[in-house]
Amino acid sequence: MTHFGIISPGSTGPLNTMLPLGQELQRRGHRVTLFGVLDTQRKAMQAGLEFQAIGEQDFPIGATKKMFAELGKLNGLSALKCTIDFLQQGATVTLRDAPELMKAAGVEAVLVNQGSVEGGTVADFLRIPFVTVCSAVVLNPETTVPPFNTTWNYSTAWWALLRNKIGYKILNTVASPIRKVIAEYRQQWKLPLHTQPNDAYSKLAQLSQAPIEFEFPRQNLPQWFHFTGSYHSSASRESVAFPWERLTDKPLIYASMGTLQNRLLGVFEMIAAACAELDTQLVISLGGATTPESLPSLQGNPLVVGYAPQLELLEKATMMITHAGMNTTMECLKNGVPMVAIPVTNDQPGVAARIAWTGAGEVVPLKRLTVSRLQKAISQVLTQPSYKQNALRLQKAINTAGGVTRAANIIEQAVSTGKPVLAGTIN
Repeated sequence: MTHFGIISPGSTGPLNTMLPLGQELQRRGHRVTLFGVLDTQRKAMQAGLEFQAIGEQDFPIGATKKMFAELGKLNGLSALKCTIDFLQQGATVTLRDAPELMKAAGVEAVLVNQGSVEGGTVADFLRIPFVTVCSAVVLNPETTVPPFNTTWNYSTAWWALLRNKIGYKILNTVASPIRKVIAEYRQQWKLPLHTQPNDAYSKLAQLSQAPIEFEFPRQNLPQWFHFTGSYHSSASRESVAFPWERLTDKPLIYASMGTLQNRLLGVFEMIAAACAELDTQLVISLGGATTPESLPSLQGNPLVVGYAPQLELLEKATMMITHAGMNTTMECLKNGVPMVAIPVTNDQPGVAARIAWTGAGEVVPLKRLTVSRLQKAISQVLTQPSYKQNALRLQKAINTAGGVTRAANIIEQAVSTGKPVLAGTIN
């Protein structure tokens, strides 16, 4: 039995990927502890995992909720900078507190979410193995692949490669506070400094919750990178009340802008207006942005709820209007549901670009969002069979990628052998 520690950002998206992994490892007899801020304790307990608080003074109960509320009002580069600031604060606290706490708890290996890049440095300091888990779009930079924060199309033309290089230069400048904190600790702990972003990721195994068919063509991923498919499970989530009796027999359009960048209330108004004349039923989940009572006069009289049981609703949905968070996108594709994406910030533009590239949906960037553009995209996805066919193609890819079972197999082999687990060598 191995005692695994989990290091992850405290937002819902990463945790909805990391906690099912922890549950699977625990089911196999391992011990699993989430090391996180106090606001993540409830989700860890819901998943049945152990919990150890870090940064209790820096992040008292309610601190992350307040921070996310402010973040939800932003979009684009300003929201990305705010996210980087949040991650930098988290990195500082993790590097300061986690090593001593993990050593005292007897942690023997670490699952590091790619968004908590400092986790690998904690493992290096403790001289224990770690595995990198990509909950978001794959963040490993590569010149032929557009930066994750853009909706740029994939292209190998010279102008696209130049565009990508400029984009990465800007992104690296924005993300420099996180790298600076990590470099300071690595120097203090006499660890080799990272010379490039990819140095921070595991040399044993790197896992993506997407199938390889969803990713742009890659040339420089390490041999130990695995596209395993999604890990999502309702077993790690709190139950949500929902008025199922109010659903009709009409095709269901489910709309959600996630739980972070969801306080742009005008977006919900445009979604309602775009669907008002369609012979469908629209369900809007506000994700905690506000209360349904604050939006009483939306066009078309959609069913509006504060939170929705997303996994269950997607089993009934004809299509989804989404912010293009990676978790939601994988959940849609796991159910063969095509999408209209309205990306706001962070990796959402990159996920949206892949939705369009795979033909599983249409994209309307936030800066270009109008009712007419949104209505046109929704009508296309509803009426053209190719979107559904491509969503079903990706559903099949996810179902055959192995999911949480294959991911846990890879993790166990990497930790037990201490050697890289090469792609294609394990089921």
